[in-house]
Amino acid sequence: MGRVQVPHSGRTNTTAPVGLVGEHVDSLATVLDLVRSQTARTRPEIGRLSGLGRTVVTQRVNELTECGLLEEGSLGPSSGGRAPRELRFRARAGVILAAELGATSIGVGVTDLAGTVLAEHSEATDIARGPDAVLERVEEIADDLLDRVRAEAGDAELAVWGAGVGLPGPVEFATGRPSAPPIMPGWDGYPVRDRLAHRYDTPVWVDNEVNTMALGELRAGSARGQRDLLYVKIGTGIGAGLVSGGTLHRGSQGCAGDIGHAAVADDTDVVCRCGNTGCLEAYAGGAALARDGLAAAREGRSHFLADVLASTGTVTAADLSRAAQSGDRVAVELLTRAGRLIGNLLATLVSFYNPALVIIGGGVANAGDLLLAAVRETVYRRSLPLATRELRITRSTLSDRAGLVGAAFMAIDELFTPERLARWVGGGSPAGSPGLVEVPLRAPLL
Repeated sequence: MGRVQVPHSGRTNTTAPVGLVGEHVDSLATVLDLVRSQTARTRPEIGRLSGLGRTVVTQRVNELTECGLLEEGSLGPSSGGRAPRELRFRARAGVILAAELGATSIGVGVTDLAGTVLAEHSEATDIARGPDAVLERVEEIADDLLDRVRAEAGDAELAVWGAGVGLPGPVEFATGRPSAPPIMPGWDGYPVRDRLAHRYDTPVWVDNEVNTMALGELRAGSARGQRDLLYVKIGTGIGAGLVSGGTLHRGSQGCAGDIGHAAVADDTDVVCRCGNTGCLEAYAGGAALARDGLAAAREGRSHFLADVLASTGTVTAADLSRAAQSGDRVAVELLTRAGRLIGNLLATLVSFYNPALVIIGGGVANAGDLLLAAVRETVYRRSLPLATRELRITRSTLSDRAGLVGAAFMAIDELFTPERLARWVGGGSPAGSPGLVEVPLRAPLL
């Protein structure tokens, strides 16, 4: 009997440590994943889909029940004999902290172990304030949300099982440290993971926010059920998250998808925030659109934007979008040009990678249909016909919540990999074990 491929984060088959080794932990993780993903609800279904024998299934279910991860539910449908008892994943056994840090805002949330958001808060900030000031505010919000969730649950001891954080710049995933982020002065090499792991005594994972957005859409948004997709964030900057074969692809150092700094022009007059010239972000990102809109207002080329400048003292990308929607010619031209530049680069990626879905998200992308239409037209016109035959290009359904939800799922997926599950399942909870994050992807047999 063949084994079902369980929807997960692309785990590899690894060996495990003292107490749980090899096939034992693999079968334990398989049973847990089948129930967590609701692929199987009863013991017979688990056996049928996993290929595990009835005795092994019973033993693994009992182990998972004893440590508080599974519980018995109602009777399931009968196939002729006694109706089987359904199994449920105990999603409220613990909570996950999630944070998405953008260039101009932060979002913090608390989710259950199934990724359902229980409480959240977002507010404007400036990432350039530095790591200490920004993370201190993240911790304050997280503490308030945890207090609220614990009070609602009537459980003052409800434990934090893990945390996930998205940052608006390159992150070395193995260490959880930003790596020369262009818009994050003072953050280079800062131990984000270590700080939060020590603060909450729990394992923490840190990644580029675009990767967490892609993961959010994959797990809980418009990409559910897809295996090959691109998530493109068009905000203050531009970045992409790549999912291949159902697995988030980070690259060898964790900077895959940094398309905002791909060269799209030979012009040396426009300098990007990364220090190079000709970058896509320097022409089509939110900051670039605001810059060009401000210039149009000052030069009197756009009456709409000139009025905005006179009343507010500045021009933003959102103002440019509103101007375009009102029919302002200059704003329409700027957004159309940005869409075509982004579309040209995406056309290359679509022909190279052949995704089934391209999701467009971010503040600029959500401001109207004009830019998205220009992206679509350019991609379909410039890509190979076979690559676009079944390609869908759509706007993010999770919108501003994609990164927050994805950060939570990043932690959840990592916690339930076999190599980490084996190290904490005996104690019933990973809380109090921040060192779990340092377990290598291919752990040696102990």
